[in-house]
Amino acid sequence: MNGVELFLLGRTLMKIGEEAIPTEGLGRYSTSTRSVLVVMLDVYAHPDTTVGEIAARTGLPQSAVSGCVARLKETGSVLTTTDPADRRRTLLRQNPEISGRRAEVAAAPVDGAVGAALGTEDTQEIAETVTLLEQLAARLSPESLDRLR
Repeated sequence: MNGVELFLLGRTLMKIGEEAIPTEGLGRYSTSTRSVLVVMLDVYAHPDTTVGEIAARTGLPQSAVSGCVARLKETGSVLTTTDPADRRRTLLRQNPEISGRRAEVAAAPVDGAVGAALGTEDTQEIAETVTLLEQLAARLSPESLDRLR
């Protein structure tokens, strides 16, 4: 495997992950699931951050970050407070309580999305692939990215 193949595998895994995240009852939004996840993870990694700071770190347009934050606030994943040092700024942080939406996403199985990507309904093949993905995830956590910098 070379770097391009690894990159393409990563894109495929991201698409499978997006397909596995339940969207029923969410309505129509201008922000993608991927953008919302990027913003959510950034807020969780940088408590008491601002929309502008998230935009700078993630490379997403500030308008997209604002849309993502609105979705995250609506689902109870992110809390906002006014910055005591500058009352014009809004600070964002992870809600320490697990919202219903966060619990729903965390409990959603990936089997259907993996099966669709594999083009099979063979439960054994799907289960074996999910096991391999779980093993890979155990070895390559998000903290692995920090070691690349």
